[in-house]
Amino acid sequence: RLLRPGDRVDVVATGDGGAGDASVLARGVRVAKVPEPVEDPSAGGALVVVSVPRATAHRLVGAATTARLAVTLC
Repeated sequence: RLLRPGDRVDVVATGDGGAGDASVLARGVRVAKVPEPVEDPSAGGALVVVSVPRATAHRLVGAATTARLAVTLC
């Protein structure tokens, strides 16, 4: 597994427009958990639980409604 609890990641939002636009929503946040997939792992992305302040969590949830979120290792 590439990610482990305790790793630090940046959370990036990418638009659906295909223009290549991306913005960093959170930098250097700690991975709390990477649960095992319950369905076919080839069907989509993995769940990554990160530990962030409440305001950052609200920003991430809001962005996830209109953008695709990804993490990059720091």
